[in-house]
Amino acid sequence: MSITGRYRWGVIAIFFAFMLLHQIDKQLINPLLPQVMEEFQISKTQMGAVMTGSLLVGTLLYPLWGFLYDRWSRARLLALASFIWGSTTWLSALARRYVPFFVARASTGIDDSSYPGLYSLVADYFGPQMRSRIYGLLQLAQPLGYLSGMILALMVAPMLGGWRSVFYLTGSLGLLVALVIFLFVREVPRGQAEPELEQLEIGQYRFSLNALRDVLRKRTMWLLFLQGFFGVFPWNVISVWFFTYLSQERGYDENAVLFTMAPLILMLSASYFVGGALGDFMFQRTPRGRVLVSSLGVIGGAFFLLLSLNTPLEQRGLFFVLMMLTAFFMPFSAPNVVSTVFDITLPEVRSTAQAVEYFIENTGAAFAPLLAGIIADRYDLGTAILWIGVGAWLICFLIYLGALFTIPEDIRSLRQQMALRSAQEKARQMS
Repeated sequence: MSITGRYRWGVIAIFFAFMLLHQIDKQLINPLLPQVMEEFQISKTQMGAVMTGSLLVGTLLYPLWGFLYDRWSRARLLALASFIWGSTTWLSALARRYVPFFVARASTGIDDSSYPGLYSLVADYFGPQMRSRIYGLLQLAQPLGYLSGMILALMVAPMLGGWRSVFYLTGSLGLLVALVIFLFVREVPRGQAEPELEQLEIGQYRFSLNALRDVLRKRTMWLLFLQGFFGVFPWNVISVWFFTYLSQERGYDENAVLFTMAPLILMLSASYFVGGALGDFMFQRTPRGRVLVSSLGVIGGAFFLLLSLNTPLEQRGLFFVLMMLTAFFMPFSAPNVVSTVFDITLPEVRSTAQAVEYFIENTGAAFAPLLAGIIADRYDLGTAILWIGVGAWLICFLIYLGALFTIPEDIRSLRQQMALRSAQEKARQMS
């Protein structure tokens, strides 16, 4: 089945809405923490347990979701994930005691590991020459969701009567998106958009252990796993501690924090697409193209973060400009890493491979805020953000240098496998 024209862009619009609203729902609770803690009369430790619970559930379920997506219909499973998101958010709002709230909120992590199937399905709608810009377009929903969640929590929630009302709203939107995905998003054969197969009527390829073993033998994949572990350290440290750093160590009031963070988040959003488009541009010229752009992103982020955090406190204008440049380079890796995983992975195990990569990323994410807190207690937050951000990105840069040597052969191997599969499909159809 060939998918062309406006339909596939309609699917992208649906997926963008899914990711945007899902990110709003995920990030919404952060600004609402004081209200929730007051409602249930709980400590910071108890509230931290709620947040950790959802993270652990999501992390542990990545491999399972990856297998399910490679085995059954990704479109139907995405509809199920959206239904789970809406239902668990409603249950969180309905809870009247801490323990039911803890269970309900932790269960919201079930659907947090649903993105590998979404990216895999998109890879069968769009060929390898333009995947990074599509992923960049979809991923800009993440920072926009972060910003929208903050606005919804701080400005809309009081008008709706509190945190429960806004949870009912986002939960209902999750249920609505589930219905839209179920009715309008069609499954397509795995590998449909590969250049060797796009003109053929192919069968359904499903998960196999042999295909997964083949992926795990590729050196580039292990390098991507390794950079995934370190690559999330700066993101999680900045997202958790940067507000506090601005207010406590740079002396920003609430308005200054808002007028600093909002443009930074908008810059991040735009740069996902810029990084993805640049990755596609370079990939059309060399198989190393996406890795080169990812390398540029981490070294640029490290350089401008180093300059930003060493800017004198009184030079707020210069600090803002340097942080905007940091935000410009930070997202370059994100869409290109997803595309690179798919550039070397057979279609029937792409969700699983991506899920394993996210599992390793989230393992790193769990340690980052704690490590930053330890360094901050000994020195200060600026030092913690600087050491972790610059250090992790330099490690990633070295890993990407290694991937520059391994990626051409791994891409060539996949293209040979696709050519063989194309020949088999043509022989089957002629017989």
